[in-house]
Amino acid sequence: MPANSQMPSERSRRLQGIDFSAAEHRTAVVIGTGPAGYTAAIYAARADLEPLVLRGEEPGGQLMTTTEVENYPGFPEGVTGPDLIETLEAQAKRFGAELRYGRVTGVDFSQRPFRLTIDERTPLLADAVVISTGASAQYLGLPNELRLISRGVSACATCDGVLFRGKEVAVVGGGDSALEEALFLTRFAQKVHVIHRRDKLRASKIMQRRAMNNDRISFIWDSAVEDVLGQDSVTGLRLRNLRNGQSSTLTVEGLFVAIGHRPNTEVFRGQVDLDGNGYIRVVPGTSRTSLEGVFASGDVQDPHYRQAITAAGSGAMAALDAERWLAQQNDSAYSLEVAV
Repeated sequence: MPANSQMPSERSRRLQGIDFSAAEHRTAVVIGTGPAGYTAAIYAARADLEPLVLRGEEPGGQLMTTTEVENYPGFPEGVTGPDLIETLEAQAKRFGAELRYGRVTGVDFSQRPFRLTIDERTPLLADAVVISTGASAQYLGLPNELRLISRGVSACATCDGVLFRGKEVAVVGGGDSALEEALFLTRFAQKVHVIHRRDKLRASKIMQRRAMNNDRISFIWDSAVEDVLGQDSVTGLRLRNLRNGQSSTLTVEGLFVAIGHRPNTEVFRGQVDLDGNGYIRVVPGTSRTSLEGVFASGDVQDPHYRQAITAAGSGAMAALDAERWLAQQNDSAYSLEVAV
């Protein structure tokens, strides 16, 4: 087990009592089916690794809630998130990747082959594992928020900002991510309102200066969003001033939630090194984690870019790294046999 201060999660302890003596044994297992997972599957399948791809908790990842993707290479007219995922899935299947519904609920990377439990009951052995479980955007938990995702509510300005050209939008948050979203949105939106619960921002000073010096950005202090208004699309927000309790309505056509992302790594806690925010640490320039034979790609190891294309690129890296690592293991085993 890697040397870190993170204790194994309860979910990882659930391997206890699972019989692995007759478990299915695969050369490569890819966990997750967003752009990273599917790209890893495509590359692994083309390398004759016959990967098993587990769809995980959020099949397709965040793209499944994205309407138009206009910045993915190869689609000059744009493509919907679900259609892009469907295309990637078909390509992975074409090269022989096996897709299976299943959620990894326990792992033991302390011995080889690695042990995984699927849906708390099915044992699985793997020589190499690619973790592509992504990260989930944190939302406010409002009554109409999730209903209006992709209909005015978004957690990615880079993905959806162009859809709000000439419109008024709001960004919720007070950190660097929120101001980055707001500044990016000023390229398209007529006005960007930054809503923050306090009377001062948590963002870095340079980001604050950039935002406050931008004529298209205004700030609404000491306020919380109580609900998102609109039937078929966002038409406004209901706000509450946290100092005096007064409610008000803000007319906007878009709400960008920028209060952070949560990497889907709980089941891997204590098995591979994670950073302070729960993202998997990888060796710079590679997909290698702190444990040989375990690789990570996509948003699960990327707190910075969080784009479909960067996720896909890292998925290719993970499959290539896994292929080369497995080849090294086979070469070592052959050398040992010859020596004996």
